[in-house]
Amino acid sequence: MENALHSIDIAIILFTILFTIGIGLYFSKSQKSSDKYFAGGKKIPPWAIGISIFATLISSVTFLAYPSAAYKGNWILLVQGLMVPLVLVAIIWIIVPLFRRIIRLSAYEYFEHRFGVFSRLYSSIAFTLTHFSKMGTVLYLLALALHSVGGLPITATILVVGLAIVIVTLLGGIEAVIWMDVVQGFILLIGGLICVAVLLLVPEGGPTVVIGKAFEWHKIGFGPYTFDFVHLTFIVMVVNGVFYAIQKYATDQTIVQRYLTAKDERGAKKAAYIGILTCVPAWALFMFIGSALFVFYKITPNILPEGINADEVFPYFMKTQLPVGVVGVVLAGLLSAAISTLASDMNSLSAVGVQDYYQRFKPNCTDRQRLNMGRFFVLLAGLGCVGVALLYVVWKGEGVLGVVFELYAIFSAGIVGIFLLGLLSKRTNRQGLNIGIAACILFTAYALLTSTPLEIGGKERLLLDLGKYNFPHHKYMLGVYSHIIVLVVGYVGSLFFKSEPAPDHLTIYGYIKELKAQRAAK
Repeated sequence: MENALHSIDIAIILFTILFTIGIGLYFSKSQKSSDKYFAGGKKIPPWAIGISIFATLISSVTFLAYPSAAYKGNWILLVQGLMVPLVLVAIIWIIVPLFRRIIRLSAYEYFEHRFGVFSRLYSSIAFTLTHFSKMGTVLYLLALALHSVGGLPITATILVVGLAIVIVTLLGGIEAVIWMDVVQGFILLIGGLICVAVLLLVPEGGPTVVIGKAFEWHKIGFGPYTFDFVHLTFIVMVVNGVFYAIQKYATDQTIVQRYLTAKDERGAKKAAYIGILTCVPAWALFMFIGSALFVFYKITPNILPEGINADEVFPYFMKTQLPVGVVGVVLAGLLSAAISTLASDMNSLSAVGVQDYYQRFKPNCTDRQRLNMGRFFVLLAGLGCVGVALLYVVWKGEGVLGVVFELYAIFSAGIVGIFLLGLLSKRTNRQGLNIGIAACILFTAYALLTSTPLEIGGKERLLLDLGKYNFPHHKYMLGVYSHIIVLVVGYVGSLFFKSEPAPDHLTIYGYIKELKAQRAAK
């Protein structure tokens, strides 16, 4: 089959890009203040914020890398996502009011209120590194898919789409991002559901056979279930998922910033629940696509090209099995997923740049200067995103989802440990926390150096080989241990320094007292 998109499919994709830019232009007229630009004037309805959270978390990583992971193995990487609702339903009641009452814009303002300037800068840098790496991955996967399906040049696609996202984010602010997410979230789901319908209905025997074979061949499952931290096991992903959930919804600027766009606390909590409860089914949908793809190419006469890697199977399926027009809709869903995630990341990185750095060095800046600097930071974030995506082009690696998870573990930097110390312990102080952060940095360096192979002279060698003292566990556990080290060392270290207990309103205890007072008043 000719590796080119039909004009109808191209028209659908172009319309999606132009529609995106149009949203940015529409909302650009109302972006007159930094509050409007970063918080939408705190008037956005909860349901829209919730869908925006969903669309932000469902990116081209989900659209392509989740099917790739399930095609190669099973659903074990989904376990991380399954832990999100279990953890967040228990703690969202304190997270939302905490941030809405204490911070102005940046999630990391809380860390400064609780532990001083260093903890704020440290955590904001970790957030920036994590999201630059993720943004590049999202953009690269999008370009890879458009190249595989329609022959579009990868480098040119990265540049064009990157420019379009910068334009809409720079002009329309968080308001444009959220309403764009609402539309694009539905487009993404439509694209995924169309693919599932084809995968289930085309093979002889229909859904019963496809699903049955997927279970029979262990393409749907979460194993291995052994209690083993060395390999990628169910327990590794459960523990990883608990900390991922707290880090994402309690310390990640892209999510915390959404809490600030709602009119009140009740609306913000409702939005958080909508975002949480819609993400897991979507993640499962795209995992199922990967499992169904494996079955599809085993039980039908369709044959995959020799040497094709797992990341390219889903794009090949779209190119060869979907009719004209439908290909455009599915690719528009993929494009929408990437745009919504990247626009959100760019706006949030800009918010962190303005609030955590620019205003610190220029405390007397005007609101107009904050707004202009915010747009400048959007531009910088866009350039960084494109740069990382182009590095992926040079690297030509596969298994991108695994890379994303590893980078998350490396750059997690113990932030959850910092947050939990601040929230749960009034005794923990700045000096003790700094000792915990230092221990975390040393541990991360040790774990990376003793577990990362480098090819030298045709042979793989560790960057630092300490023999039996090398980091023994799976790299996904690196992030878990970094949080625990900060939590334990930070608390113990605090015992050696005298300090006043933290104010109640900066901890969970203040909120509990408030709830008790409200109940007593009734």
